[in-house]
Amino acid sequence: MKVAIIQQSPILLNLPRTIDKAVSLIGDAAENGAELVVFPEAFFPGYPAWIWRLRPGGDWGLTDQLHKRLLENAVDLEQDDLALIREAARKHKVTVVSGLHERDGSLSRSTLYNTVITIGPDGKLLNRHRKLMPTNPERMVWGLGDASGLRVIDTPGGRIGSLLCWESYMPLARFAMYAQGIEIYIAPTYDSGDGWIGTMQHIAREGCCWVISAGVATRNQDIPDDFPERERLYPNEEDWINPGDSVVIAPGGEIVAGPFHEIQDNIYAEIDIDKVAISRRSFDVAGHYSRPDIFTLHINNQPQSPIDYD
Repeated sequence: MKVAIIQQSPILLNLPRTIDKAVSLIGDAAENGAELVVFPEAFFPGYPAWIWRLRPGGDWGLTDQLHKRLLENAVDLEQDDLALIREAARKHKVTVVSGLHERDGSLSRSTLYNTVITIGPDGKLLNRHRKLMPTNPERMVWGLGDASGLRVIDTPGGRIGSLLCWESYMPLARFAMYAQGIEIYIAPTYDSGDGWIGTMQHIAREGCCWVISAGVATRNQDIPDDFPERERLYPNEEDWINPGDSVVIAPGGEIVAGPFHEIQDNIYAEIDIDKVAISRRSFDVAGHYSRPDIFTLHINNQPQSPIDYD
């Protein structure tokens, strides 16, 4: 199966234009033979990199401005804001995995979540997973997810599961994926560099699965001209805001594509699902190498809500 990683920039803070761009990118990937198309973390409408640059305890007015734009351009799945993406997946018969800012559409309708969705080749939404624990200043943007989307999904190309960025540092979250027979572990992320890539290789060895890490590749020119206090947060002399470093790793830890550093492009790789089962012959962390008489993991996979109607 051919996989495409979309290591390209969205139209930051502009959901309609980002959707249009993504539809075109899905079409390009399909024309090049991709059956699985993976976008980075928070692609719709862009990772909020400014949170790592704001002054702690300060910049309150600036934060309000930016959060207002995020809210206005976040994805409401209840309103089917990704209808055009679903249609592109159906038209081209590809599976699409993407990170996004999700605006709660059923409860308060004001909270944002860092979400990854899986859309099948029939255009149906197969899964929605909200990041369990936003990292450090991310907690000023996103709420906490639950385990209702901590699932591995059957697709024509294999059994797919996704964890977002530093969720991959959570051993129990990883084990939840392994225990469901994951074959393709997808990690949309803002992280990059040798440490992150080493973690992806460890997961490929630990889970004996394919690992696809889709990184955010952002340049200074991708920041909108009307971005508040642009020159202070993103000085003109800084070309790359984040380098991408997307990578594809085979079961056992061998890098077969990437890391793609400071590149904005569609990236392709061939993966062989049959390698997963045979690689677990010696070590199957959730199978013959587990000890359920000693260790068990309990997961509360019920959707969490502050209100319960009788």
